[in-house]
Amino acid sequence: MLTGHPKGLFRLFFIEMWERLAFYTMVGILLLYTIDRESGGLGYPKVVGNEIYGLYLAFVYFTPYLGGILADRFLGYRRSVLIGGVLFATGFFLMSMGLRWSFVTGLVCLCLGNGFFKPNISAMVGNLYEPGDPKRDAGFNIFYMGINIGAFIANFLAAVMRNKFNWEAIFVAAGFGMLIGITILLASWKVLEKADRVPETKPEDTPFREIMGKILGPAVLLGVAGYFIAKQLPSAVTDLVRPSDIGFLVGAIPIILFFVNLSKKAEEEEKPGLLALLPIYVAGGTFFMVLHLNGSAMTTWANENTDRRAEWVAENLPLFAGEAYPGYYKNADPNDPRPNKATLLPLATTETANMFGQKRMDDETLAALAARLPAGVTVEEIPANKEDRSEEQSTWSRYAVDVFKDVEVKEIVDSHGKKEITVNVADDAEKLKTVAFVRTAPEGRHATYLVTPEKFDSLYASDPPELPAGKYLRTANAELYQSLNAFFVVLFTPFLVAFFAGLTRRGVDFSTARKIFTGMVLTGLAVLFMALAGVVSDDGAQKVSWMWLFGFYAIVTLGELCLSPMALSLVTKLSPKRFVGLTMGGWFFATAVGNKFSGFLGGIQGKMTPTSFFLVIAAGVGVVALFIYLLLPKLDKAIKKYGA
Repeated sequence: MLTGHPKGLFRLFFIEMWERLAFYTMVGILLLYTIDRESGGLGYPKVVGNEIYGLYLAFVYFTPYLGGILADRFLGYRRSVLIGGVLFATGFFLMSMGLRWSFVTGLVCLCLGNGFFKPNISAMVGNLYEPGDPKRDAGFNIFYMGINIGAFIANFLAAVMRNKFNWEAIFVAAGFGMLIGITILLASWKVLEKADRVPETKPEDTPFREIMGKILGPAVLLGVAGYFIAKQLPSAVTDLVRPSDIGFLVGAIPIILFFVNLSKKAEEEEKPGLLALLPIYVAGGTFFMVLHLNGSAMTTWANENTDRRAEWVAENLPLFAGEAYPGYYKNADPNDPRPNKATLLPLATTETANMFGQKRMDDETLAALAARLPAGVTVEEIPANKEDRSEEQSTWSRYAVDVFKDVEVKEIVDSHGKKEITVNVADDAEKLKTVAFVRTAPEGRHATYLVTPEKFDSLYASDPPELPAGKYLRTANAELYQSLNAFFVVLFTPFLVAFFAGLTRRGVDFSTARKIFTGMVLTGLAVLFMALAGVVSDDGAQKVSWMWLFGFYAIVTLGELCLSPMALSLVTKLSPKRFVGLTMGGWFFATAVGNKFSGFLGGIQGKMTPTSFFLVIAAGVGVVALFIYLLLPKLDKAIKKYGA
């Protein structure tokens, strides 16, 4: 399998591996970073964090359509991949600055970078092989392994960087990963010349002006109009469906109508194939809606409802085990050891606790707190230059807070009536100093963690065991569980390929359409499995084993392997050659819509019990599965007609 391939294959393997590592690093921690209020995250409300996640994934999967067209007609593949890599690296380094403008600009760069990179590097792999080369399929299997190796490693890299340093260090690491990929590309520029294409426009191509005028232009205009109209709607509506959700769905209307009309206006010989693509788009969008809950609802489940105690990991692989801050104990086992009472400092209001957790505090608040400190606790300034810090100060810096002249504190009330606080600092604000609240005790000095008296009392209400002063329970990072998907892709692929090959040898008619239907059924079962986890957790009242996530990712990955590659293959086989670019764009669009719904579902997750939440999603998947089942005869007929 590994021999006899074109020279450029393994160059592309490593370029793609580094890019996918960077991409999945972002998917793994974007929501966690935006909503974190305990270790220096942005501290946005969960609904806003999920909105950002949904928008990011929607656009990051839609831009490849435009990027593919630009590469085909104007840029060529190598230049497009290079542009994409540079945009990716730029986006990550911008996000590492920790500023509001750089965060937004960085996300835009990532979306655009993926648009140039994703469709064109895959096309380069295909171009390495001559038509009919028997090694072609094996080459794509090797390339696909690079994708999944990168996806698997990504969350381990993220865990190491934030446990050892901070959130922003993750973006720096991802940026350097992209620079490695770019370096490999430039060093292989001549070798990969065969994989490139000369940009050209073919007579059968849909004119670029028509694409912009009839599809993308109207979509953008309607989407923007829908967003601003939605902002005028009552809060009862926008609390459930965010203005960005409404704008995105309104903007999707001309694209949906275009693809429906495309099948109606096509020549009679082309209609069956184009009509068959519509339910495949629906199935693909629904599947990716569930799969990409990995970065929204499933990450929230891992973060809040999964028992992540990691004694073995803490002892043997400590970089993958972070500290359990007070928020972890909301539904933890009463016997889980809490931080020592001396580790916590119960002087905060809700506002000052959020300032401390988000590492942004104004000088006036610091002075007020300093005046109330108990005996043995002092405010210690941490030198800005790491080389000037003592060993003690380096340890304290993890629990320190940056001090500014002014900070902006915003308060909202969520759907449960709970106050949520976000602390912002102007991008041009000058940091005055960094301080830690340090307690001196007979056993030594350690930094304390600021909490409200109410939180302090709730932590020790059941008289739990306590850890030594200054120590925290070690827990596996929530993002690590997302790597299970890539793990199962690698594990299951050969077995599933062998299973389907065995069916073919025995003459069993298990068509591509039936594989897609099976994928939808498995997707629904994965969500039902999580509904059962909701029952076992008493709807989130207590944490449950990580094996529930293990089971979910195992089942949904089987669904992915049945559905995603089959559907993608059908898009190219059922389309007339003159429409392949457009119909592939339809697939990316369906994926983008599904991804947007992933963010929307993550946003409403807290408004329902876990059991109800997963049952509602399972019901939606079940409806789509039934829809595909009823259309199986027509789909099979279309597939046979075109020899797909």
